[in-house]
Amino acid sequence: MLTFISFWRAAAIVLNDLASSAYYAGGESESFIGKSAPWFILGVMLFSYCVRAVYVESCSMFVRGGVYRVVKEALGGTLAKFSVSALMFDYVLTGPISGVSAGQYLAGLLNELFAYFHFNVVLSENSTAAFFAILVTLYFWYENIKGIPESSHKALRIMQVTTVMVAVLILWCTYTIWVRGAHLPPFPWPSNIQLDKRSLGWLYGGQIVKMIPMIAVFVGIGHSVLAMSGEESLAQVYREIEAPKLPNLKKAGLIIFIYSLLFTSLVSFFAVMIIPDGTRSKYLENLIGGLSMNLVGPFALRLAFHAFVVVVGTMILAGAVNTAIVGSNGVLNRVSEDGVLADWFRQPHRKFGTSHRIINMVVAFQILTILASRGNVTFLANLYAFGVIWSFTMQGIAVLVIRYTHPGDREYCVPLNFRLFGKEIPIGLALITLVLFLIAIVNLFTKPSATVAGTIFSLVMFGVFSVSERITHRNRGAAHVEMDQFNVAAREELSPQGVGVRPGNILVPVSNYHALYHLQAVLDRVKPERRDVVVLHIRLLRRSASGSSELEAEQLFGSVEQFLFTKALSLAEKRGKTIRLAVVSANDMWSGILNAALKLESNTIVLGRSAKLTVAEQAREIGLAWEQLPDPRPQFNLEIFAPGGQREFFLLGPHAPNLTSNEVRLIHRLWLRFSDLVAPDELHHHDIVHFALDEVLNELQEGKEADVVARLKHHVERNKAAHTKPS
Repeated sequence: MLTFISFWRAAAIVLNDLASSAYYAGGESESFIGKSAPWFILGVMLFSYCVRAVYVESCSMFVRGGVYRVVKEALGGTLAKFSVSALMFDYVLTGPISGVSAGQYLAGLLNELFAYFHFNVVLSENSTAAFFAILVTLYFWYENIKGIPESSHKALRIMQVTTVMVAVLILWCTYTIWVRGAHLPPFPWPSNIQLDKRSLGWLYGGQIVKMIPMIAVFVGIGHSVLAMSGEESLAQVYREIEAPKLPNLKKAGLIIFIYSLLFTSLVSFFAVMIIPDGTRSKYLENLIGGLSMNLVGPFALRLAFHAFVVVVGTMILAGAVNTAIVGSNGVLNRVSEDGVLADWFRQPHRKFGTSHRIINMVVAFQILTILASRGNVTFLANLYAFGVIWSFTMQGIAVLVIRYTHPGDREYCVPLNFRLFGKEIPIGLALITLVLFLIAIVNLFTKPSATVAGTIFSLVMFGVFSVSERITHRNRGAAHVEMDQFNVAAREELSPQGVGVRPGNILVPVSNYHALYHLQAVLDRVKPERRDVVVLHIRLLRRSASGSSELEAEQLFGSVEQFLFTKALSLAEKRGKTIRLAVVSANDMWSGILNAALKLESNTIVLGRSAKLTVAEQAREIGLAWEQLPDPRPQFNLEIFAPGGQREFFLLGPHAPNLTSNEVRLIHRLWLRFSDLVAPDELHHHDIVHFALDEVLNELQEGKEADVVARLKHHVERNKAAHTKPS
């Protein structure tokens, strides 16, 4: 059961990841290959549309199980584990490079402010960046441990603010060039590409670059490939895009292409054309900040815009840190479901029910990486490029192989396909994959530190996956003996008949086998001859780097779900009560629960108290989700139990308020006062209430909302104080 988002929101989610590279890709590219770097950034952004087409085809095939399953089906289990290892290297680096880059921008702004206000303080940009990156990583570690969901609404708001910043930047840069004049960066002929030992790596000193000038072009592309990092995010959100899915996916891809092309490439061009050569080198890790300080106009105005750039950049880059943790968690959970990683990693947190061991492991890797980098973006960029290009390459190879192993009609194919002797020749897909492969091979030689670190990391992860897979397959049988065995019957839709319950049943969602007290309370009071009980587990679909889809039965119902239902059955057996069990997949907890209640024709939903929300907040969240149900929306009784057995009762949907005796007396007193005043017209008690509501609505329509809200807050606080006053 999924809640779906528009292609605009899908594009915003991807751009929150992809647009973050605009803050560091241009400067990093120029530091390696010189002033012709903007042309390579432009070329990479144009090529990204081709790479995106590969991901769209992968999504259109709706291959089940994620990137691991896609590569495993095409290339076998060994290369599948390697592809996941490279992808994890990508994710482990995404957080640190985004956090450190945000820290660099923040440190640059603070130093500018200190100089402007004549404070004799100069922050070390690298140390400040590393410190800030660790703080951001720890913040999102805690948020993910608690299980705070991603929000497409927040992503859309961030991109709206970013769009304002980008529009102002482009207009101001254009005006600056018109006032001062400027020259385009040197065209990237091999002779214009500045290659040295740092940019050539192991190729330095050899004759191959001179013999084959085209290699110099691939070296430039390899140092610019960071500009299209984040492409996998488009496949991650595919399952959440509303119908018609594929056309909307294409629209989202086009929006992403145009936005990133303008933002990322123009930043690089403007930086070379506006920032003087003598000072640009100190801004290479803070390129947009340097650009904002070199525009025409008053210094104070430029400094204010610099602050705006940093605020926007911090939002985007910090969001990329969260995306890295969420993505890593999703990938490793999927690998664990496939039996490659031990089930121990997926055991839920006692309080929050999240896969905390995986999150802890990922964040530990990220913090160690930040410490090793000492806040140096260039060091991280070299490492990051390894994971980015190899994850793209493995995806391209896998999709190309599947064209032959699984021929047939597809909703979408990468263009440029020809038939020869009855066989399809995918020229376009093959060329894209070949270019990706060549860039990956060149990067192996030109980025020695990244090659060594990436290879070691991938081999270690590959070894961990291989050993864990053997241990898991050997021990799973014994582990299952200790738990109840379940026959999992897949259904297209939930229904009372399919689950075997009557309408008006009680729905009890469960997620953490350490916290089943609300199920115990229901079983203690229910009479099975009158009402049925359905125990429901929502399997949240995490965004993992794939265009994957619904889960297969063995993935939807794994060892964690088996143990959870074993505990639920044990509670039912002790009380001699019958329960029905169901597992559904959803990408939003509250929507999943309500859609299940709707399809099962439930009357009551019983929840345990949230570890991260108050009871009122919990009720409000599910109430807002109820508003999103399609009409006609049925009314539900909602009960929320605390661990001590206390119960709060709510009604979902429009209902008569539960008036206190004081409120009833107040209505009656007003009725008595106005009855004679409006005579001979007849006045009823409900007329008093209706009139009061109309007056509030009129005040809102007259623009007095702030005053109404202030009075309402005062009323609520006064009532709260009256109820809490000691007797």
